[in-house]
Amino acid sequence: MGSYKKNAFTYATIVAMGGFLFGLDAALISGTTKFISKEFALSSLELGTVVSAPAWGVLLALLFAGWVSNRFGRKRAIQIIAILYIISAVSSAFAPSYIMLVIARFLGGLAFTSISLASMYIGEIAPQKYRGKLVSMIQINIVIGLSAAYFINYFIIDLVASGADWVSEWGLDTNTWRWMLGTEILPAVIWLGLLFLVPRSPSWLVFQNRIDEAKTTLRKLIPESEVEHHITDMQESLNKSSDDRSLKAQFKEIMGKPMRVTLIIALTIAIAQQATGINAILFYAQTVIEQLGIGSDASFLQAIWIGLTSVIFTILGLLLVDKLGRRPLIIWGMVWIVASLGLCSYGFNQARYTVSQEAVAEMTEIPNSQRLNAIVGVEYKSDVEFKSALRDTLGEDDARDFSGLLIQKSASLNAMLIFFAILSFIAAFHFSVGPVMWVLFSEIFPISIRGIAIPAITLITSLVSMLVQQFFPWQLDKFGISTTLLVYAIIVGIGLIILFKYLVETKGLTIEEIQAKLQKK
Repeated sequence: MGSYKKNAFTYATIVAMGGFLFGLDAALISGTTKFISKEFALSSLELGTVVSAPAWGVLLALLFAGWVSNRFGRKRAIQIIAILYIISAVSSAFAPSYIMLVIARFLGGLAFTSISLASMYIGEIAPQKYRGKLVSMIQINIVIGLSAAYFINYFIIDLVASGADWVSEWGLDTNTWRWMLGTEILPAVIWLGLLFLVPRSPSWLVFQNRIDEAKTTLRKLIPESEVEHHITDMQESLNKSSDDRSLKAQFKEIMGKPMRVTLIIALTIAIAQQATGINAILFYAQTVIEQLGIGSDASFLQAIWIGLTSVIFTILGLLLVDKLGRRPLIIWGMVWIVASLGLCSYGFNQARYTVSQEAVAEMTEIPNSQRLNAIVGVEYKSDVEFKSALRDTLGEDDARDFSGLLIQKSASLNAMLIFFAILSFIAAFHFSVGPVMWVLFSEIFPISIRGIAIPAITLITSLVSMLVQQFFPWQLDKFGISTTLLVYAIIVGIGLIILFKYLVETKGLTIEEIQAKLQKK
């Protein structure tokens, strides 16, 4: 590997670690939901607030991320993000109450802008030949972080089950969820240290008219003979925009007629990516898998398959994004997503729930389990009906705390079909819209407005993500998992139709060539 390519890959790898922290933070919470709900006696909406608190934080942060990245530079903005991850991880692990936990996770959400700013930075330092691969490294890091979280949660649960003396001495059995969330502290500290090794973005330096510094950075990334041409291209791109660099002027440019197709593509994929419900599956992995009737403890092990599938298919997407192109991966990937969600919805729709007398006798963990005799032999045709009956019979707290066991003993469904469909959905997402959205965001906006445009569009993505996370437990209670997944499939299908019409291929083109192609659409 040549020195230029090596430098680009090194800097991109370090910055993309923000994706690892994002994935770790996002998935660690999935293993804590039962413990947190029980310790703080949370309702479904309160649990949704804990899980979605980072999404609220990122909504606030994205309002300022563009200004910060333009004012202080991409590098400094990302270093601030690393510090926020550290503060959030420490605060979450030691949170004394529900409110403090929500606040701590909200602070972590301020750091979730690491995804948009990392894609911006990498897109600006990457040679166009490798841009797709390097920006996709963010998604690779996200899924590695997700997988690491599922492994950590399972490992901690396994240690608690071992009953070893040191487990009790260290408080793993009594503070299980705190240990899970606390594991984020070390990688956040390491990332902050590594960020001091990366240079400032050359595009930002040109944006600030610091041309000599931009040339110095570019000499680390491309041959000397190409530096002047690269600088000229960036300056010409800036000269085509307004001389007014104010936020108002940049937003006006974003909303202008030349950016119409760009905006349609960006908004559609921003909404569709999160409307897949990916964060409902990832952030509530144990809750979703419990619906298959395999029990709470087994769900931690099965969640590992979600993480492994994410890694494998993200790597495949990374290898193919610069060969097959952005458009085929997104279009066919969304077709795959719709089919997988539809299959999941069908499988859950066929489920039936019946409590037997033998099951009541076996469920000794439930206080006064004889209360269930009132519904013995009654067949429920949906998870909504079944959970409602459980709440009426056992009360809110016991129905919530023992839901995994009750579904395990009562559900009759094709668990293998549904689990296959879930893994198929995970594979489709991470092969297509997961990583490729960030590649597109790094390519379709001109230098003059990308510091504002990428965080602004990411704000839309984060808003949809927040709504999915916040209301998923409530949707399960009110509508059931089959209907919820079907709604996700319909929204993605609408996005697919729009992108089929407007999405252009950007593979192998400079940012300036992409702008010309989009304006002709």
